[in-house]
Amino acid sequence: MTKATEVPHVPPFDRRDLGLLLLRLGTGGVLVAHGTQKLFGWFGGGGLGGTGAFMESVGYTPGRASATAAGLAEAGGGTLLALGLATPAAGAAAAGGMAGAAAVLTPNGFFSQDGGYEYPATLGLVAAGLAIAGPGRLSLDHAFGHVLDRDWMVPTALAGAVAVAALVVGARNRRVRKAKDRESESEQEPLFEE
Repeated sequence: MTKATEVPHVPPFDRRDLGLLLLRLGTGGVLVAHGTQKLFGWFGGGGLGGTGAFMESVGYTPGRASATAAGLAEAGGGTLLALGLATPAAGAAAAGGMAGAAAVLTPNGFFSQDGGYEYPATLGLVAAGLAIAGPGRLSLDHAFGHVLDRDWMVPTALAGAVAVAALVVGARNRRVRKAKDRESESEQEPLFEE
């Protein structure tokens, strides 16, 4: 072979692939842990009953269905991210779940030490970034020929997650506002004595 016809050597993976693997494993593992807290009560979590009651208390109704959806987005999305399988859908699902968590914490400000939304926002952004960047070559998506990781799937999955998160968070915010309005109405003193 002449120099012009030589096929360049392509290593099986490079440092980008290794970096994506580490991000996927770390982020996916954290998401799985949080999701299994909600679904099964593992790692000191409340399970569906306790998490459902909490979800109701912060405006996500019905609580048990909301806990199931959040748990599946986290545990399912996290598992798929860690494996590098269906990466656009996995990252979008996890990011959507984190948007719901961040909405609850937004009144507390940004920093997590004050109860703010820093942590779920970070997890959501990393998950969305992985959905966009792709899983790298050290992944099941790569091993299966990217059949569940096509370019068109990225905007579709992210747009779907944004739409669902906007609907769910918007409905929750309306319920919270109505509850606050009812509470403030009941606390108001009458204008006139009878």
